[in-house]
This record gives sequence, structure tokens and C-alpha cells, in this order.
Amino acid sequence: MNLKSLTIRNFRAYQSETKIEFDQLTTIIGKNDIGKSTILEALEIFFNNQTVKIDSSDANIHSTSKIVEITCEFTDYPSEMSIDTSSPTNLKDEFLLSIDETLVIKKKFDCGKKTPSVDIFIVANHPTKKEVSNLLELKEKELQAIIKSKSLDSKLKGNPTMRKAIWESVDDLKLQIIEIPVSKPKEDAKRIWEQIDGYLPIFALFQSDRSSSDSDNEVQDPMKAAIATAISEVQKEINDIQKKVKEKAEEIATNTHNALKDIDETLASKLDPKFNPPTPAKWNGLFSIQLDTDDGIPLNKRGSGVRRMILVSFFKAEAERRLKSSSKQNIIYAIEEPETAQHPNNQRVLVESFKSLANESECQIILTTHSPGLASELPIESLRFVYHDSRNLKIQHGEGVFPKIAQTLGVTPDSRVKVLFCVEGPTDVEALCSLSKAMNKKYSELPDLTTDHRVAFILMGGSTLKHWVDQNYLKELGKPEFHLYDNDVNAYQQSIDQVNNRADSSCGQLTQKLEIESYLHKDAIIAGFDIEIEIPDQLSDDGKATPRIFAEAYSQKFGLQNPIRDTRAKKFLAKRAFPNMTAEMIEERDAVGEVKGWFEKINELLS
Repeated sequence: MNLKSLTIRNFRAYQSETKIEFDQLTTIIGKNDIGKSTILEALEIFFNNQTVKIDSSDANIHSTSKIVEITCEFTDYPSEMSIDTSSPTNLKDEFLLSIDETLVIKKKFDCGKKTPSVDIFIVANHPTKKEVSNLLELKEKELQAIIKSKSLDSKLKGNPTMRKAIWESVDDLKLQIIEIPVSKPKEDAKRIWEQIDGYLPIFALFQSDRSSSDSDNEVQDPMKAAIATAISEVQKEINDIQKKVKEKAEEIATNTHNALKDIDETLASKLDPKFNPPTPAKWNGLFSIQLDTDDGIPLNKRGSGVRRMILVSFFKAEAERRLKSSSKQNIIYAIEEPETAQHPNNQRVLVESFKSLANESECQIILTTHSPGLASELPIESLRFVYHDSRNLKIQHGEGVFPKIAQTLGVTPDSRVKVLFCVEGPTDVEALCSLSKAMNKKYSELPDLTTDHRVAFILMGGSTLKHWVDQNYLKELGKPEFHLYDNDVNAYQQSIDQVNNRADSSCGQLTQKLEIESYLHKDAIIAGFDIEIEIPDQLSDDGKATPRIFAEAYSQKFGLQNPIRDTRAKKFLAKRAFPNMTAEMIEERDAVGEVKGWFEKINELLS
């Protein structure tokens, strides 16, 4: 299940209902003490209520109500649930989805009590017609009585099947968005919630102000998440063990009980052997991981920056493990201010790690920051701006909010920029930088885009905040633009024509080959991956582009159950194949000199 949004009401500074939407990578930005951490802690309370626990003081101090509401919306929920072995069901058939067919779960915490209690609801577009509004709360005999009263098929078996037949027999169900209680013991409503609860993502919160002394929580928290993940993947084996222990324990208990009868039957009649298996939390507590660094030095004796960089290693290891795993368990990593105690170079490493991990289909990353250096490297679509208007806290995202973010964080354009190089995405930037560096070694007059600050890349298919700011400000300065797009989308030609028809010196073109990866030399891929593939100029005979051909070869070489996606293949090629390109390789693959012409055009615009 993927987290789509969080809505909080009456929780700390968020008095009125406030909603924030999430992507695979989401970054919450704002000033200090504006409410960024509150969002992550609301999620922690919703999923775990452990690292941060709901407290009687968490209700908004200006509100007369003591009820705190935390609501999460999910996509990619399970397609089928088994609450009755004779008739499986699903959330749609049970009318437990929103109008948008998402799963919305609301938890209400009563902070008027010393220890707040919680009630759980599914907020759904559900039947409200009196005679059929409470079917999820009815027992089998009660549903059978309705079936009989409506003269429906008396042979229908299973509560889900009977509910469906009853609902289908009604002309107007009067569907409305209502809150359906599921936490109290009310027949199938309770059973469905127990099923849903097992599919909820693992939520791991890493706080910026946690203790970094002897207990070394900064490392233990992600390691605990690793243990929780491992346990979830061997749950079947654990259940088998519990079953065997239960059978053996009950056998011993029964024998003891029978022996006791021989001694004193009156005493034996007061005993009833019952087996109480360990809860998941107790299983987690059985295991721990200790990490020692070089020379056996305990990690908690190293600097805080080193300790926090362990998070990167954990994230990378987890991402690689998930590539080879068939587990469907989702994980949400929430990290407060990852830039804490980090050198700028390490911050960039962190950002790239977060981006990479967020590309895994089973992971979501949520960050908070007020660092301009970190924020400027993040995709603009991932940014959420928290600010205070005259009355309430608000959360905003989209293009209109970026000037506010830039102003708040102090992100400014680079005044050295003279030319804007407009491309589709970040892998194009890495590829073109490698190609320009290779060509510069042979033709020194051509720019090396890895070091030439006069050229700024603008990512037209989803930029970072830094690039967006540069584009926004430099446009007004009249900087010339060179647009280069892949030849795999027909509509791009229209955009190139518009650029070439401008009155200024801006210009653009499509690649003659299908895409930037089509210019790779097979020796560069062999050097990077020890994988040999044929690289077509357009599509291969069986209709595949270079990234797909590489993805299949890579997945086969490393024995991956599921082939990597094309987007990931592009990233691998950009990082480990393009840097191996030489001018000679480029010219062998590009006999007409197209690549050299791109950098000659950049030189022309710089002059």
C-alpha cells in the first residue's frame, strides 16, 4: 500500500483540517518551529504510536475539542481479502473506498483522557439507506434473515456473498461519504480492519534530535526497521513454529491436567489450559544488531556525521535487497533534517541515495529540511512548503509556491550562467556531461560541462528547485537557450520548432538517433557492467530501445526475479557506462559528428 495523503485536525499547531499529499519522494520545507516535524510525528502516531506516542497535551490549545483526528489515504491496497474462506471479498464490493477509489483510514484520539483512547474508521462512499447501511455489522443469521425477507437465493453462502446480493437488490443505496467504525468488535467490519492492518506500510521515523550517546538510537532505529522487515518476510515460518509449539505445549498441558485429575479432580476442574502465542512486537524484541566500525570502535563513539551516514548504507542495502526480493511489504522512511552534521558533499550523497531508494516501487521517502543546499538538489515535484498565514498553518505545492520556497530558504541563481542547456531529465544531464568531458579531452576548445559554470542545465521534464530558480530568474535576463530532446516522442518536434522560431538566439534540435542512450558504445557498457549488448540507433528488430535491452541483460546477469525498470536502467547507464565513453568511441558511434555539433553550438552561444 502506498501513502497518498495525510490529513490532520486539531493536532498541536494544526487546528483546522490540513492535508498534505505524498509522492515516492516528498520533502517538507519551512522555517524552524513551523510544524514540519509535527507531520512526521502524526504519521508515527497513526502507524505505530511508539517512537512518538499520542499525549493528552497534543490537542490544539486553542480548541475546545479534545479529539485529535489523523487520517491517511492509500492507493495500491490489496485486491482481495479473505474474511470468509468460502467467499473472498474486496474493498470495492464492500463499499469501503472513497469516490476516487482510494482507501481512507481515520483514527480519532480522545486527548481528554490521561491516556488517550483511539477509535478507527474507514471513510468511504458507503450505502446509507436505512435497511442496508449496517450490513458489515450483522451476523450470519441476521444476513440470512434479510436474504429470506427479500426472497433472494437462499443457497447463498458466506457473509460477503450475502451482503453483495442484498445491496444489488436495492434500487438506490443512497451512497454517501461516511465514517464506518472498524475498531470495535462488530462482526466483519472488525475482521476487514484486521486484514487491512496487516497490509499497512512499515513506518520508520528517524528524528533529528534523538540521543546520540551510548544507546546509539540513530543506528538502532533503522536496524530495528530491518529486523521488522525480516520478520514480516518469514512470518509463515514463524506461524509454523508457533503452531508446533502450541501443539506440543497443549499436549503437555493436557497430560498434566489429566495427571492432576488423578490426584485431585476438584482442583483440576478449575484449570483450563490455554495457549497465548507471542505478539509481533515480542518477536521484534528478541533480536538486535550491533555495528562496530574500523578497528572495532563502537559506532556510538564515532562522530555524529559518520553515525548519520550509516543511514545511507542502510538505505542502499535495503534498496538492493528489495531488488532481489519478492516481498510486497511497503516501507515508508521518514527522516528529519538529514543534512544534520553533514558536510555538503555528504549532503549530495544523501540526496542521491534518497532519490534512488524512492524509485523502488515498495519504498517511500519523506524528508524535512530548512537547508537551501539540500532543498536545491531535490526534484521540485517533491517539495511541500509549510507556512503560516494570518490564521492557520498551510501546506502548498506546485509551481506557484517555488518563489516562496526560494525566498524563505535563500536559494538564488548562479550569476555566472550565460547559456541554458534544456534537456528532458537528470540522466540526460549526466550523459551529456560525460560526453562533453570526453570530447574536451580531444578538442580542447569544446566546453567540459562537468566544470564549466557558464552553462546551466534546465530539466524540462521535472527539475530540481535549483534549476527552476535559475530558469525563472535567468529567463528575465534574456539568456540564450539550447534545447536538446530525444527523438522518441513526436510532439517534441513542435516544441523545438517553437524555440527555433524565437526572435532571440535560442535554438534546439532532436537527436537523430532514438535517445541519448543510443549513442553509447558497447565497450563503455562492458567496462561498467561486464555486460555485452548490441546498441541499436533506433528500436531493435523486436521493438526494444537500448535501456530495455540493457535492463533485461542486467537482470539476467544478476539473477533478478523481476527485471529492473527502464528508468533505473537509464540511471545505471548514466552513472557507470557514459563515464567510460571516449572521443574515439563517440565518433565511432556518431560518424556524422552530431554529438560534436551539440557542443559546438553551446560554444557559439557562449561567444
